[in-house]
Amino acid sequence: MKKVEFHPIASVAAVWSAVFMFVLWFLARMGLYVSAAEQMSKWHMYFDLSFTGLIAGVVEAAIISYLLVASFVMIYNKMMKSKR
Repeated sequence: MKKVEFHPIASVAAVWSAVFMFVLWFLARMGLYVSAAEQMSKWHMYFDLSFTGLIAGVVEAAIISYLLVASFVMIYNKMMKSKR
C-alpha cells in the first residue's frame, strides 16, 4: 500500500467543514434550520448567529476537522505500515 499524505486530505476536510458551517449560519439567519444552528452552537464553543460567532465558529470547525482527519490518516498509515 502506498502511504497516504495527510495534509491534502485534512485541508479539504477543514475547508468543507468551514463551508458547511457558513451555509448553516447563512440559512439560520434567513430563518431556515434555526434548530440545527442552535445545536451547532451547543457543540462548538464559539459559534453563534452573530458575524463574529460565524468567524470564530468557522475557524474552530476548520481546526478541529483538520486535526481529527490528520490524526486518522496518520493512524491509518501506521496501521498499514505495521501490516506489511
